[in-house]
Amino acid sequence: MKALILTLFFAAVALAQKVHPDIARIVDTVNSHPNATWHAGLNSRFAYMESMDEAKRYMGTLRTPVELRLPVLKHEVNLAAIPDSFDARTNWPECPSIAEVRDQSSCGSCWAFGAVEAATDRICISTKGAVQTHLSADHLLSCCWTCGMGCNGGYPSAAWSWFKSSGVVSGGNYGDYSYCSAYPFAPCDHHVTGKYGPCPASEYPTPQCPSSCDKQTSYNVTFANDKHKFKSSYSISSDVSQIQTEIMTNGPVEAAFTVYEDFTSYKSGVYKHITGSELGGHAIRILGWGTDNGTPYWIVANSWNEGWGNNGFFNIARGNDECGIEDEIVAGLYQ
Repeated sequence: MKALILTLFFAAVALAQKVHPDIARIVDTVNSHPNATWHAGLNSRFAYMESMDEAKRYMGTLRTPVELRLPVLKHEVNLAAIPDSFDARTNWPECPSIAEVRDQSSCGSCWAFGAVEAATDRICISTKGAVQTHLSADHLLSCCWTCGMGCNGGYPSAAWSWFKSSGVVSGGNYGDYSYCSAYPFAPCDHHVTGKYGPCPASEYPTPQCPSSCDKQTSYNVTFANDKHKFKSSYSISSDVSQIQTEIMTNGPVEAAFTVYEDFTSYKSGVYKHITGSELGGHAIRILGWGTDNGTPYWIVANSWNEGWGNNGFFNIARGNDECGIEDEIVAGLYQ
């Protein structure tokens, strides 16, 4: 009965607001599926797209070639010490960046966002809250030529190698000039009258690589002196206990997975692919895990602002490599 009510509700909303028929079909299929562990809904970011081509613009993670793969760090795992649930946001309350949701805007820069978000968290964690920086997605996106193709996609592993070899400056979100190099693209809503306004019809070009801090900045550290370098970069095997031990020990990690059409309509629950074709690779930040009605999951921060999903976060099935989520875990140590 609940599934029928949800189906009728979203069908009515779709008819009234002229939601794209593909989105309406996906929401209907998920919410009427007898074995679904999650609920779909009409996310303002994707509900009114002219086609799924728009969603593909945000899938900016490329498959890592052999030459860019990072060495595997292997932990000595103590299974008894791994709790049933863990949330980095509450485990390290002195690090507010862990709870932040950023917005990559109309640019395939998810690979850069997942990297600077997790690296920002790790700097705070490793210094016990003494260093509260906010690493620049703009600097990584536009200056790391070995990382890929900027707004047209990149490699998370190469981003962490760059943190080690070159370092990254600080940078606020769009319009925040309290750090060195702010993100140049505004957050946006898609084909709706929303909080941020509509996104452009096409993807932004990769911005020029900065060599100095923003002119508007109130930051009093020079570009050259602001670079934060990591002492190591590495990958973690797809073994769940290895990933859990890494997160518990050092903080959130960057991961990549394959996005299918139904993912764009996620609202709550534990995501498992049900319907729709592949859209591309997407990088995100994993910050913990838990279990929902017997279904184990990872807690994940997306980079599509707080208007998408569960206030910008989502849970995805843990332990069966759902959509490849456990295949490419990368991270590094700051000190």
